[in-house]
Amino acid sequence: MLYSLTGKVVHIDTNALAVQCGGVAFYCAASLNTLRHVGAVGDEVTLYTYLAVREDALDLFGFADQQELQCFKLLTGVTGVGPKAALAILSQLEPARLALCVASGDAKTITKAQGVGNKLAQRVVLELKDKFKSQVPASFGADAEAAGSLSACANCEEAVSALEMLGYARTEAAAAVGKLDSTLSAEELIRQALRSLSRLSS
Repeated sequence: MLYSLTGKVVHIDTNALAVQCGGVAFYCAASLNTLRHVGAVGDEVTLYTYLAVREDALDLFGFADQQELQCFKLLTGVTGVGPKAALAILSQLEPARLALCVASGDAKTITKAQGVGNKLAQRVVLELKDKFKSQVPASFGADAEAAGSLSACANCEEAVSALEMLGYARTEAAAAVGKLDSTLSAEELIRQALRSLSRLSS
């Protein structure tokens, strides 16, 4: 089993790249996020890899970091999500953002990935919620943990909905509200979240 590749980038496509290692060039499918991190043809790169074995093909996938590789494995474990859909999701959402979407139940943002409809996005949220809690490293950020606690707080959910109506994405609204004291009233949660969000955008 291939764990990683380190070598020179010799070719880049819209959704793949080739890395030359010891005279052999390995062609790896990759997300847009990974392609943005590998640099240009001629640069040295390390990719963490996943080899998908099928009856008629061996498909190699490369990732810029282990977090994205782990997310890919989790996504392809979801019913109906194949490697192509998993790469599309990771092209749209970096691992930390995906974890936040799953934790906050934000399937709508996941549907922005090419070829991913609402039913599939809902399935990703449903099947990965517990897995992200137990398997995703803490380095994905505290935002996902904070957002995941919203379901137990009616005032928090009300505040998030209000912020959505004000034009904020559910993920950023959930992250802002999730960091606040859940015993506050919905009105106070909205006020404090708005202050936090305004600082981030300024």
